[in-house]
Amino acid sequence: RSSDLSSGINAEWPLRPGATIRTRKFFTNRILNRRQMVVDVIHPGKPNMSKNDLKEKLATMYRTTADVIMPFGFKTDFGGGRSTGFALIYDNLDALKKVEPSFRLKRFLAKEDKKGGRRQRKELKNRKKKVKGKKKTEMGSCKRKKKKVPTATLR
Repeated sequence: RSSDLSSGINAEWPLRPGATIRTRKFFTNRILNRRQMVVDVIHPGKPNMSKNDLKEKLATMYRTTADVIMPFGFKTDFGGGRSTGFALIYDNLDALKKVEPSFRLKRFLAKEDKKGGRRQRKELKNRKKKVKGKKKTEMGSCKRKKKKVPTATLR
């Protein structure tokens, strides 16, 4: 367990009037280069907090940046007023990209622009269907099969 910041103690942080973040079951996972915890958000009479707000508040609580925090799995208790979920705080962005599943990365990281037009992407998809294995990854959106020029053999 970590002795820094929140070693098993409930850390509280006021969000806006009437809303509070509490962390519990804090654990430092050195193997995966992250800190993991259960997060309780108490928001009586208010709707759920957005995950971006939670990321920013956790970043200030644990003295890090918001881009290395992954909040997920939040459930609101019956009757509202309290939500409980999980948060992972990675040491750096490289560790986050290496460990986190791709569906969570797509949720939180900046979206990349799609390359090429819609028709180009469809044609690439259909060309990929015709090959197997490593060749699928080597295919680019604009690459075409080059015709082999026969070489003259000397006898």
